Amino acid sequence: MVARADFVKGAAQGALFQILHEPATQPVRGAVLYVHPFAEELNKSRRMVALQARRLAELGYVVLIPDLHGCGDSSGDFSEARWETWLSDLGQCLEQVQASYQVPPILWGLRAGCLLISDLLQVRDEIPAATLFWQPVTNGELHLTQFLRLRMAAGMIGGTKETTAQLRARLDAGEVLEVAGYGLAPALAARLAAARLQPPKGGAVCWLEVTQAETPTLPPASARVVEAWQQAAEQSIRIETAVVQGEPFWATQEIREVPALLTATERALTEVLG
Repeated sequence: MVARADFVKGAAQGALFQILHEPATQPVRGAVLYVHPFAEELNKSRRMVALQARRLAELGYVVLIPDLHGCGDSSGDFSEARWETWLSDLGQCLEQVQASYQVPPILWGLRAGCLLISDLLQVRDEIPAATLFWQPVTNGELHLTQFLRLRMAAGMIGGTKETTAQLRARLDAGEVLEVAGYGLAPALAARLAAARLQPPKGGAVCWLEVTQAETPTLPPASARVVEAWQQAAEQSIRIETAVVQGEPFWATQEIREVPALLTATERALTEVLG
C-alpha cells in the first residue's frame, strides 16, 4: 500500500489537500472517494478513516481522502466554507478518480458527509458501484440544531443563556456565529439545514452504524429511512445494513477506534460488489 499527500487546485477556490491511498498491486479493485463529516467531527474521525483507508488499499481499492475548502489542511477558513464549494470540489475529486482508474466509483461518507454525497449524486449523472454510509445524518436541520447546542452548552457554563431559536434568528440576519471554535456562516447553515438524505439513483448501499447498546440494532430514524428506500418501487438499489458495538468515535473527547466497524465495512463491500 502506498499513501501520497498532495495539494491540487480546487474546483471553486484555493488549494485542496488530499491523501491518496493506492494498493501495491494492479489492477485496482475499485476507486473510493471519501467525504468527511462536519466541523470537529472531521478531526475526531481522522484516525478511524485512515485505518479503514489503509485496510481497503490492502484489499485492492484506491481511496481518495480530500479535506474540503476551509476544513483544516485545504485553503480557506471555516467561516468561508460553502456547501456549493464543497460540492464543486467533490465533483472534481470524483472526476479525478474516474479518469485515473477507469472503474465505477464507490462513495464513502461519514455523518454529514453522507448528506453531501446525497446532494452530489442528485446533480451528477454518475451511478456509483456502491455508496457506503457510516452513521449517516438523514436530516440536516436536526444536525444543525445539534451543532448549535454546542454553543448553548458552552454559554451556560459561562453564564450566558441562548436558545436555538435566537441563534437561528442571528444566522438569518446574516451574522457569522462562532460555535465550538468554528465560524458558521449563514449560507452554510442554511444549506445544511435544507439537506435531506436521498437514495442514490442506482448501485448498492452499505449502511453501517455504531452503537454503545448491548444489543446492536439500527436506530428507529435510520430504520424508517431504509424501509422507505426499500419500498420505493422506482429505486433499483440494494441496501445492506449492519450495526456494530463501539463508541461514537466522531464525537468522543479522546480519539477512539472501533475495529468492528472496519471489519463490517469490508464485509459489506465484499457482499455487494463480490
